[in-house]
Amino acid sequence: MSHVKIGLEIHVQLVSLKTKLFCSCSADYRGKPPNTNVCPICMGLPGTLPVLNEKAIEEAIKVAKALSANISNISYFFRKNYFYPDLAKNFQITQYDKAGGIPFATGGYLKLSNGRKVRIRRIQLEEDPGRIYYEAGIQEARYSLIDYNRHGIALIEIVTEPDIREPREAREFLEKLSGILEELGVPVGEYEGAIRCDANISLMEGARVEVKNITGFSAVEKALSYEITRQRNLIKRGIKVERETRHWDERRRITTSLRKKEMEEDYRYFPEPDLPPLTIGKDVLERIEGIIKPIEEVVRDYVKKYGIEEVVAERIARDRRLRALFNRSVKDRPDLARHLASLLANEVPFLMKRREIELPSDTKGLLIVAEAKRDGLDRDEILRLLDNWLHGREVIYRKVAALREADLEGIVKKVIERNPKVVKDVKKNPKALNYLMGLALKEVKGVVDKKKLFDLLRKSLGL
Repeated sequence: MSHVKIGLEIHVQLVSLKTKLFCSCSADYRGKPPNTNVCPICMGLPGTLPVLNEKAIEEAIKVAKALSANISNISYFFRKNYFYPDLAKNFQITQYDKAGGIPFATGGYLKLSNGRKVRIRRIQLEEDPGRIYYEAGIQEARYSLIDYNRHGIALIEIVTEPDIREPREAREFLEKLSGILEELGVPVGEYEGAIRCDANISLMEGARVEVKNITGFSAVEKALSYEITRQRNLIKRGIKVERETRHWDERRRITTSLRKKEMEEDYRYFPEPDLPPLTIGKDVLERIEGIIKPIEEVVRDYVKKYGIEEVVAERIARDRRLRALFNRSVKDRPDLARHLASLLANEVPFLMKRREIELPSDTKGLLIVAEAKRDGLDRDEILRLLDNWLHGREVIYRKVAALREADLEGIVKKVIERNPKVVKDVKKNPKALNYLMGLALKEVKGVVDKKKLFDLLRKSLGL
C-alpha cells in the first residue's frame, strides 16, 4: 500500500470536565431527555457571550505534552461558518492555523509498533455540535431528530499528517492514543462517542476523500479498507476519484457519498470577536509539566535507569495503573526493576484479562514474586503466586514464597528421614521417587522451583 496516504482528524471529548467549553451547562449529557441540557450561551442566542472553561486549557496542555507537541504561548479562536441542523449558531467556535490563526499546539508525534512516526500537524480546542438521530440508516431515514444536549461540549481535535499507510496502522494509532488519554485521566473508552474520527485518504496522489464521524477503532480500519478497494476499482476502470465527503455505513459496511468536499474558503473563517486571544502563562505550563511527561520520555527513562527492554518499558508506561505500581515498587527495590517490569508487562496483564480482576495497589506481595522470578521459579509457579497476590491471599507473604537453596535442603532432609522405607524402595522402583517428590511439594505448599527440588532430591539419594 505504498501509494496510500491516510491522515486522521480525531475529535476527543474532554469527559473529565464537569461543564461545557463556553458555558456552565453540565457536561454529563448522556441519558438526559433531549434538548434539556442547554442554555442561551451554548445555543448561541442573541446577546449571549461565551466564557472559556479554564480546566479545558489544562487538559489540552496535558494531551499536547503527552504527544510531544509544541504548545503555543498565544492562540486564537475562530468562527467556522456553515449551516447544518446540529449547529445551533450556524457557526462553530474552533481554532485555525491559516489567515493569521494559531492553534493551541503544533508538531509532536506518536510512534507505531513498526517504528513509523505519525506526525501531529495541530491540536486545537473547539466545541462539539449537537447530535442528529436518524430513524433508520442515514440513506433510508424518512426524517431526522436533533438533540442539542451535546452542543458545546469541549473537544480537542488532533490532526495528523498523512503519514499512515495502512488501515491497521490507523487503528493502532487510535488505540495508542486512547491509551495515552486513559493514562491522563480522560477515559474516552468508557463513554459512547467520546472519541470520533474523520479519515482522509488518497491513492496514487489522487483526490483526497474524507470519511466522516467514524466511531470505533475497528470501524476505522474497516472503513479505510473499503475505501481503498473502492478507489482502486475506480482507478482501474479509468474513472477519476472525486474529492468528496463520505459516510461510513456500519450496517452495510460501505461508505456512501454525502456531499462534494467543501474547500476551506467555504467556511469563511474569521476571528471570534467575543473571545480574547488565549495566552498560556509560564506558571501554568510548568505546573502541568510537573504532572505529565511524554510517554516516549518515560520509556527512555526506564530503559536508561533500569536497563529494561524498550518494548517492555513502553507497555508499562502506556498503562497508568501499571506505571504507578511499577514506580512505587521499584522505589523500594531498584535491584528488582527488570523482574518487576517483566511481571507487569507480561504475566500480570495476562492474568487480569483472563480472570477479569482489578490491579491491587499492594507492592509487598509483588516484590516477593519478583524475588521468586529472579531466583528462577518456573512460570507456572510464578503465575500461581501472582494469582494469590491479585486476590489478596495471605500465602503470598509466607516465607515459602521465595525458598532458597538452604530451605530446600532442609525440606529434602526431613522428607528422607521420615520415610526410610520409601527411600529403600527408590532404587528398586523409580516411581517411589515421585512419591517423595509429592511429599516434599506438600511441605512447601507447591510454591517452589520443581526442577530444582527434584534435582536436589535425586542428589541427596545418590541417584
